[in-house]
Amino acid sequence: MSRIHAFGDDALGDLDAVGLVEALREGRVSAPDLVEAAIARTEVVAAPLGALAHRAYDRAREQAARPGVGFFAGVPTLIKDNVDVAGMPTQQGCDAFVSKVHTEDGDFARTFLATGLVPIGKSQLSEFGFSAAAEHPRLGPVRSPWDTTRVAGASSAGSAALVAAGAVPIAHANDGGGSIRIPAAVNGLVGLKPSRDRLAQDALSRQMPVRIVADGVVTRTVRDTAAFLREAEKAYRTLRLPPIGDITRPGKARLRIAVNTTGLQRAADPEVADAVRAVADLLHGAGHHVEEVADLPVEAGFPDDFLLYWGLLALAIVRGGRFTFGPTWDAGRTDNLTRGLERHTRRHLHRLPGAITRLRRAPARSAAFFERYDAVLTPTLATSTPRVGHLDPTQPYEVVVERLLDWVAFTPLANVTGDPAISLPLATDADGLPLGVMLTAGLGREARLLELAYELERIAPFASLAQTPVERRDGDF
Repeated sequence: MSRIHAFGDDALGDLDAVGLVEALREGRVSAPDLVEAAIARTEVVAAPLGALAHRAYDRAREQAARPGVGFFAGVPTLIKDNVDVAGMPTQQGCDAFVSKVHTEDGDFARTFLATGLVPIGKSQLSEFGFSAAAEHPRLGPVRSPWDTTRVAGASSAGSAALVAAGAVPIAHANDGGGSIRIPAAVNGLVGLKPSRDRLAQDALSRQMPVRIVADGVVTRTVRDTAAFLREAEKAYRTLRLPPIGDITRPGKARLRIAVNTTGLQRAADPEVADAVRAVADLLHGAGHHVEEVADLPVEAGFPDDFLLYWGLLALAIVRGGRFTFGPTWDAGRTDNLTRGLERHTRRHLHRLPGAITRLRRAPARSAAFFERYDAVLTPTLATSTPRVGHLDPTQPYEVVVERLLDWVAFTPLANVTGDPAISLPLATDADGLPLGVMLTAGLGREARLLELAYELERIAPFASLAQTPVERRDGDF
C-alpha cells in the first residue's frame, strides 16, 4: 500500500475549516499564510494524486491579501472543474474541446464564494462526471491518498483526494449519481448531498428533465459540512424547503432508522454489509429504533431507467457539444464511456419517456417510506475501492458500465428522489482503507442527517491521514 499526504507543521496544521476560522479570528494565522500553505501542500501531492485541473494561485494570493466577507473568509479551497468561475476555464475533465476563460461566476459559484472561501484552483473530475472513477485517458487517474494504487472515487475525486491529503480542509463537490458521497467514502471524508433545490444550481442542471444534480462540499469533519450549509443558506435560500439552520451537536430525539444492504439489484459484499450492521448496532446502542428492511423505496426497473437517463445526458453532450462548448468541440475525443452511454440511449430512445415517467414517480414513493422511518442506513458503495485501471474508460463500454453498476448500487436513488444523503467514514476494509456508510432522510431533512452524523462522529471518531505515517511521497507507484 502506498499512502501520501501533505499534513505538516505549517499554518494549516491538521485543523478543519472551522478551526482555521477560529485561528484567523484569534490572530494565530493570517489568510496569506493559509493560502501559501495550501499552495505548497497542493504542489506536494497534486501530481502524484492527479487531482488538480487548474491552478489559480496568483488570484488566491490577491484575494487572501484582502479577505472579503463571509464566515470562511481567508480559508483556502478548491472548486470542481465543472462549475464556471470568473477568470478560470471549465474543462469538464474532457479533451474534446478547449474551454474559454469565463468572465462570470455561475449561479452555484456565486453562492459558494459568498461564504468567503478562497479558491486556489480547480479539481479534476471524470469526463463530464459520468464515471464513478476519475481515470483520464491522457492525464491518468485521480488516486486515493490512502492507497495510490486505488481510485479516488467518483467525479469529485480531485476535491476529495486533496481534502483527505491535507492540501485544503474543504472543497466543492457535486453529485448526479453519488459524486459527493462516493469520493467521500473512498477518501475517508464527510460528504453530504443536499436536497434538490437546497443550493443554487447552474442553468444546465436546472434544465434537466429529472434534476438529479446537487452541489455541496467534502470535508474531514461534520462541523465543516454543517457550517458550510449554514453559510450557504445565508447566500441562497429556497422557500420550498425547511431551513437547515445552525446544527452544532447531536440531536436529542431518538429516531426510527431502517437498515438495508441489498441495494438496487446488487447486494453489498459481506465485508461492507457487516460494516453497516456494526454502525446499526452503534445507533441501537445509542437508543435509536433500528430495523432491517428488505427493500428500498424504488421500482424494480430503477437501475435500467437510471442508466438510460444517465445516457440521455451523454447524448445531449455528444450531439450538442459544438453548441455548448464552441467550435473546438470534437466528439471523437470523448472517452469510451461517454460515447457508449450516448449509443445506449440513442438505441433505446423509444423507452426514454417511460423511464423518465417512472423516475419522476420516485419522490412520492420515497416520501411514503419516510413517513414510516426518519432515516435509512445503507452502504455508500457495494464493494471496497477498486484498483486503478478497473474502471479505465479506454476499455470497452460494456466492461466499464457493468463494473460501475456493480460498485454504485446505493447512491443514485437519492439523486432521483431529491432526498439528502450523507456518507460518513465509519468503517475500514480488510486492507485498512475507508468504507463509507450512508444515511438518507426525507426531502429537506439535512438537519436530521447532520445531528445523526455528529452523534456517530462522537461515538466512533473518524480516522485521518494527519495521524498516518506517509509510506511513500515520491510518486513511485
